[in-house]
Amino acid sequence: MNWLRFLLLLFLICFLATSIQAGQKPPKLVLQISVDALRGDLIDRFDAVLGDGGFRYLKNQGIYYDNAHYLHANTETIVGHVSLATGTVPAVHGMVGNVWYDRQLNRLVYNIEDERYRLLTAGADVDGNAEIDPTQKAAKVEGRSPDNILSSTLSDEMAVHYAGKSKIFSVSVKDRGAVSLAGHAGKAFWFSKAGGGFVTSNYYYDTYPDWVNSWNEKKPALAYAGKSWELLRDQSNYLFGDSDDKDYETDFPGFGRTFPHPYGSSDDKYFTTRLTLSPAGDELTLDFTKTLLVNEQLGKDEIPDFLAVSFSSTDYVGHIFGPSSLESEDNLAHLDRTLADLFRFIDTEVGLEETLIVLSADHGQPEVPGFLHELSINKAHYFDTEKLDKQPAIQNLKEKFGIAGELIKSFFQPYLYLDNELIKEKGLDQAVVEQAIVEELMKFEGVAMAVSSSALRSADLPDTNLIQAILHNFHPKRSGDVYLVFEPNVFINDFDGLIVAGTHGSPWSYDTFVPVMFGGNRLSAAHVSRAVTPYDIAPTISAYLGIKKPSGAIGEPLEEVLQGKQ
Repeated sequence: MNWLRFLLLLFLICFLATSIQAGQKPPKLVLQISVDALRGDLIDRFDAVLGDGGFRYLKNQGIYYDNAHYLHANTETIVGHVSLATGTVPAVHGMVGNVWYDRQLNRLVYNIEDERYRLLTAGADVDGNAEIDPTQKAAKVEGRSPDNILSSTLSDEMAVHYAGKSKIFSVSVKDRGAVSLAGHAGKAFWFSKAGGGFVTSNYYYDTYPDWVNSWNEKKPALAYAGKSWELLRDQSNYLFGDSDDKDYETDFPGFGRTFPHPYGSSDDKYFTTRLTLSPAGDELTLDFTKTLLVNEQLGKDEIPDFLAVSFSSTDYVGHIFGPSSLESEDNLAHLDRTLADLFRFIDTEVGLEETLIVLSADHGQPEVPGFLHELSINKAHYFDTEKLDKQPAIQNLKEKFGIAGELIKSFFQPYLYLDNELIKEKGLDQAVVEQAIVEELMKFEGVAMAVSSSALRSADLPDTNLIQAILHNFHPKRSGDVYLVFEPNVFINDFDGLIVAGTHGSPWSYDTFVPVMFGGNRLSAAHVSRAVTPYDIAPTISAYLGIKKPSGAIGEPLEEVLQGKQ
C-alpha cells in the first residue's frame, strides 16, 4: 500500500467513525455468509446456470473482490472460518487444523470439543456415518464451545461495543462452521445427522428456545425422504452436462454417481448424510435461519445485530464429486437460488438497505486427479501417509538413532507428530532428529516442503511465500513436529476409511483462492481485482461500524467498502 492510499484510507476510517458518532445510522443487521469450499473462480465459471437474485446481486450491485487469497498454509474448515471471524492467521487465533494432537492429553483433539459443555440433545454428536468427515474420529468428547479460539471475533467486538445489546447468532450444518462465526459472545446452532435437527450446547443455552423445539419437532428433514437430488435445469445447459458419470467420483452408499441422486428412506442410516451431500443441507440451513431471524427479532431496532450463515454443501459435494463435475455445478445453481431466497426474506423482514452483507469462503478446493488425468495432467496423484514410518529412508534413520519402535507417531493434516518421549529416552536432540526426518522427507516423491517446528521457532529460514504461509499456521502449543506440504495436485484421499475424490488443505492457490463480496446497505457497486485477503473482512466491518477490530486482526479495511457507503 503506497502512502497516498494509506492516508486516504486513514481519512476514510476517521470520517466514517466521526459520521457514526454524529448520528449516521449503522446497518441494523450484519449478515456474514461463508460458503464452505467456494473456490474463487466458481461463481464466474458457472455463471450460465445462475439466476439474478443470488450471486449476481452481489456481483452486479455490490462490491466484488475477485483476487482474494488466504496467507496461511493449512486451508481447512475451522482454520478458514476462524480467520474470517477474527481477521487473523492461525498462528494468532490458534486453530491450526480441524484436529491436532494434544500432548498433555495424549490424544487427538477436535477443534471445538469441550467436555464442560454438553449438547442439549443427548447423543446428537453420535454419528454412525461419520466416515465422510475425518475430523469426527477425534470428536470423542460430547460437548462444544468456542473456548479454543484464542483471539476475539468481529461478533465479540460488536457485543462489547454495543454493551451486549447486539443479538448475535450463527447457523451451519457443520458445528465448527457455526461455533467459529458466533465467536465467544454469540449463540450457535448446527445440524445433527444423528437426530436430523439443529442442536447446540449448554455453553449457549440451558434449554432450547421454544422456537427451536418447534422447528425440530416438525422434522423438516423428513420431507426429503423417498425423494432425490434432481438437476435444477436441463442437462444441456450445464458446462459439465455431458460428464455425469466418472469412475473417479465417489460412489457413496445408495447415492450413486449419476443424477438423480436418491436420498433414500428416513430410516436408512445414511439418509441425513445424503442430505448434507446435496443442496438439501443448505436448504435446511436456510429454513432454520429464517425461523431464527423472525423469532429472535433480528434487525428490528437501532442496535446492529449479527447473523452468520455457513453453507456447507459445496464442500461435501466437492469432496465426493470434485469441483469439475455436474454435481458441483448444479449444487452451485441450487445454492444461488437459496441465496436469492435468503436475500428476499431479509429484504422483507429487515430491508436490504438496512443490512450489510459479506460473502466469502473458508477455503477453495482442488481438482481431482482423475479429472486432471483426462486433460493429460498426469502427475496428479494420491499420497499414502500410512507408509511414511515404514519407508526405507525412515527405517535407516531409526537404525542410526537406535530407535526400534515407531519414530513417526502419527500424521494428522498437515503435521507429523514424533514420539518425543522415545526421543528423550534415547538422549537424542529433538531438533537434530526433526531435521534428519525433514531431509529424508524432502526426497519423497510428491513432497514439496517439509519444515521442522524447531526450525520454525528459529529465525533462520528463507523468506519465501511458502515459508511465510507455514509460519502463519504455526502455534507452538498446538502444531506438530514437522509441517508437510505436498506438491501441487498431490493429495490425501483416505477420509477415515472412505476414499473420496478430492481434498483441500494445501497452501497452493486453488485452496487459498476465495471470493470476497459485500452488498446491501446502499453500497455503491464496484468490481475490484486488487489483491486482498479474507483477513480484511473483519477489520472492514469493524471500521464500517466504527468499532474496534478483533484483538489479533492483521487485515486492513477495504477502502471500496468504506467509500461505497452512501
